[in-house]
Amino acid sequence: MRIATLGAGRMPRALGHRWVAAGHEVFIGARHLERAAAIGHEIGAAHGSLLDAVDHGEVLLLAVPGAEAPDVITSMGGPDGRLAGRVIIDCTNALGAQAFSDPPRSFVLARNDVAAEVARRAAGASVVKCFSMLAAEVWEAHSSTDVPLLVPICADDPAAIQMVAGLVRDLDAQPVDAGGLLRAGYVEAMAAFVMGLWFGGHDARSMLPDLASAAAE
Repeated sequence: MRIATLGAGRMPRALGHRWVAAGHEVFIGARHLERAAAIGHEIGAAHGSLLDAVDHGEVLLLAVPGAEAPDVITSMGGPDGRLAGRVIIDCTNALGAQAFSDPPRSFVLARNDVAAEVARRAAGASVVKCFSMLAAEVWEAHSSTDVPLLVPICADDPAAIQMVAGLVRDLDAQPVDAGGLLRAGYVEAMAAFVMGLWFGGHDARSMLPDLASAAAE
């Protein structure tokens, strides 16, 4: 599959590396060509501008700062239908500028409707909220022998859900259909909350009972 990233940060690097290993054609697109080139050379992917990435990919991984994501889609011609037929995976979190100043209290969102707004601006495209709950550090450290990572998927298009679920499995992870795009806002808010706890030195997993307890209910 032809996968292109809109962005050249740690998530495109971490996911792109694994997708290349799984046999996909990955293209790293970025506003700064030298960053795209560096990651492309490192993981064995093609590279170029954001517009080049749009031309390459049938699947686009939107991996820019979350608050900027809707405007990036607009600049790529989304409202004019240039992205029609693509599947756009939104892995962004629109954290506020001071999020890391005093976690967990400082972890607030600059906006909590990123996926919905991206969908409004990407005429004819299918938008999928995915990967925003798992930081790049998690993917970098994960091994195929570890317990599979659980990856929620929120989208309205069944074909897009199936396609992205396959890409999740190619990462040795477990996809879960978490509902329609309406629920993406819940994922965005939960990501900020859980990340705030983590960066504040708290293990959010300790809030949850084990699955056996849940089944007993």
